[in-house]
Amino acid sequence: MPCAINLVKKEAIPIAYKITDECISCGACEPECPVSAISEGDGKYEIDPNVCISCGACAEICPVGAPKED
Repeated sequence: MPCAINLVKKEAIPIAYKITDECISCGACEPECPVSAISEGDGKYEIDPNVCISCGACAEICPVGAPKED
């Protein structure tokens, strides 16, 4: 799992996924998220980066590849 490094605390921080403008608002990703980090936004779905655990379930199910690692 890709991580960023917090230099102050010297710990790895998972990089959250982000849904790009390629999103077609099909909703396939929302029920796949194990932590309910995905919700319907204005014109596309959105991922809460404070909740996302970077598991990639959304990216695996998305028919257009809209979720990307941020």
